[in-house]
Order: sequence, then C-alpha cells, then structure tokens
Amino acid sequence: MQHLIAMTRQGVTPEISRPDPEKVVAGDPIHTTWSLEERPMGAAEGQTPHGADKGMLYAGLWHTTPGEWRVDYQEWEYIRILEGLSFLVDEQGHATRLAAGESHIIRPGFKGTWRCVEPTLKDYVILA
Repeated sequence: MQHLIAMTRQGVTPEISRPDPEKVVAGDPIHTTWSLEERPMGAAEGQTPHGADKGMLYAGLWHTTPGEWRVDYQEWEYIRILEGLSFLVDEQGHATRLAAGESHIIRPGFKGTWRCVEPTLKDYVILA
C-alpha cells in the first residue's frame, strides 16, 4: 500500500464531463477530473472503516474551461487554485475571487454559481 500520493495528473486517466445543461448559465464549460483518492473516511486503502458510516473522502485535480454554472454544495471542500481565474458567486451576488495561489474552504450549503473567466486548475479534498 502506498502511503504518500503526489498531487499530479501524470499517469492518471482523466474523466471528462460537463455540468448538467439546466445548470449552465453561460458558455460551454468542460470539466476534466483526475481522481487520486476515493474511499470511505476512516479507512486505509483497501479497508472498511469501523463503526457507523463515516462518509467519503475524495481528492484529486480538476480543470474547467470558461463558462458559468449553478452550484449547490452538499459537501465540505478544500480547494487550492493552481492556474487560472474563477469566481464563486453566492445567491446574494457576492463574488469571491479564486486565483492561482489561493486556497479556500467551501462549506456545505453554499449555493450560487461558479464563473470561470480563465481556464482554471485546482486541487481538491472533499469530505462527503
């Protein structure tokens, strides 16, 4: 079992997707995800956690092309922007700039839009 995983796209098969058409506000954004970790929380690789359902842990890299789409976060997510420029705009219209070198935590319950101005690459850790 490998205990240290590099946050890299090298050697990882990407998954290509788009937001659901009814969520798209502008453009035709294309998402590319390199999933590096996906497992039950509290479990080592290949093991099952003890006790009650502890949720899931996801980690990897994600890229989007320009566009804007509605988001409704039901999970906790840590992000670090590696390239590009995007904005998270809440339902009240407040825009938070997401630029290269910045890190943010998105808490469950955030609703609004993700607006990608320049192709954006982030790494992420999601607790769901």
